Amino acid sequence: MTSRAHLDVDLIRRYLAGDVGAFNELMAAHEDRVFGVCLRMLRDRDAALDATQETFLTVFRKADRFRGQSAFSTWVYRVAVNTCYDQLRRAKRHKASSLPEDHDPLDPSSTDGFDSVELRPDIESALMDVQTEYRAALVLVDLEGLALETAAEILGVPVGTIKSRLFRGRRHLAEALGNLRPPSDPHRDEHHA
Repeated sequence: MTSRAHLDVDLIRRYLAGDVGAFNELMAAHEDRVFGVCLRMLRDRDAALDATQETFLTVFRKADRFRGQSAFSTWVYRVAVNTCYDQLRRAKRHKASSLPEDHDPLDPSSTDGFDSVELRPDIESALMDVQTEYRAALVLVDLEGLALETAAEILGVPVGTIKSRLFRGRRHLAEALGNLRPPSDPHRDEHHA
């Protein structure tokens, strides 16, 4: 168990014993990553802020249900993903406008800030077209950098299912972004040779 995981367990114990400051420390340690997951799942800053707040309200109310069988971060990400699923279901009934491009965060993996900003809207748009289950796997593994096993635990599915969802989600993204071309027709290639 990492020192962060030990600290989280201690903070949960202190909070359950009545130390509200311990909960504030716990929230401060995890709120940025929870917000990042929510933003990538929902692609709307206000919705992501709402989902982040709702996630921590749920954790605040249900902290006694954390059993310590996994890291606290795994548990809080699961709460966040489930909160996002709920918001996405509600949003299907009320289509919301997307966040203006100038508010999109930079892609930290990009070495050139201009490339990052240029590609961001296309990637985010394509990501929103990916089925929710595939998107959750992509966000947790590819964007948040979590291990397959951790993502599987958060989503409550086997590791093989995560691998399958990643494969299908990545394929959909590649097709949507024009990075995956359909198999070439061998007869067509013969005529041009």
